[in-house]
This record gives sequence, C-alpha cells and structure tokens, in this order.
Amino acid sequence: MKAEATTRDRILQAAAALFRQNGFNGTSMQDLAEAVGISKSSLYHHFPSKQALLSEIVESTVERVTPAVRGIAEADLPAVDRLRQAVARHVVELIHDQDNVACFIEEGRFLAAGYRQAHVAKRDRYECHFRRIIEDGIRAGEFRPIDVRLAGLAVLGMCNAVASWYRPGGELEAEEIAAQFGELSARSLARNGGQG
Repeated sequence: MKAEATTRDRILQAAAALFRQNGFNGTSMQDLAEAVGISKSSLYHHFPSKQALLSEIVESTVERVTPAVRGIAEADLPAVDRLRQAVARHVVELIHDQDNVACFIEEGRFLAAGYRQAHVAKRDRYECHFRRIIEDGIRAGEFRPIDVRLAGLAVLGMCNAVASWYRPGGELEAEEIAAQFGELSARSLARNGGQG
C-alpha cells in the first residue's frame, strides 16, 4: 500500500512539473510515464485519464490552501491586517508549491466540463475570502470604495504572477516576497493610501 501511495505521489509531482513546463496539452501520458519511470499501463492504473490527473492536482492545491485563507478572512482583526496576511499566505504557498499552483492558475482552464465545474466552484470560494476582506475594509472605512470583485482579481492577479518569475536562490526569501506583496496590496486599497 505504501509503495502505491509513493508511486501516486511521484506521478502527481511529475505531472505538475511537466504541465507547468510544457502545458497540459503539450504533455502526453507517455511523457509522464517516462518521467516517472513506469509503464503507461501502470500510469493508467493510478489515474484513468490525463483529465483526472489534472483535476486532482488543481483540487488538492485549492483544498490545501483554502482553510488557512478562510481562517485569516474570519479572524477578528482589521481588514488591512487580514489582507496583508491572506496575500502573504497565498504568495508563500505559491512559491513553496510552484508547480501545483501554476497548474491551478494556468492549466485548470483545460479541464473538461465535469471537472471544470467543480474546479471553478472551489476557485470562486477561495477568491470569496479575499473579497470578504475587501468588503469588510470598505465598510470599516479602511479601504477606498472600489469594485470588490475587480479589486480581488487585481490582488490575486498580482500575486499569481509570482509563479511565472520566481526562481529559488534569488535575493529575497519567499517570506520576504510574501510580506512585501501583502504590504503592496494593503497600501493599494487603503483609504489614506498609506500606512493602513
């Protein structure tokens, strides 16, 4: 049982890396089998299709991160502090799990209708936590009146861009990048344009 779980994990890890590098449509099940060092029939034993594989990658990614962001959104703190924390957590998770998060951001659009519906629902629930923080901040006078949906998309879009340029070993640690993005997000929405 342990060997099967290990093989499954290796498949998921290799698939996320290949999908990120070559795209979902540019990666075949044969490519994946070769990367993992197993036969194609063994690969199909673990995952019935490439769609099922992508679905598990994107679903497990959002399910792993959502509870932490929900906890931040529901915390009894000023909205500006919650936004800093939620953005920082999002960026740290993105950096530490770059292949999977990149699949969630970029490749989820290639899911077939049945899988896509579940993916979009979970993605929207995740984004709602950011929108809740922004709405709370507007109501409390911490943030400028602004279109909440657009503000949420702008904040997450800025954060998600990290997946395309971050490389390990750079000048800044993941936590430093995350903290700066949290501060940028909070200041961009702050009513006073400053300290928040």
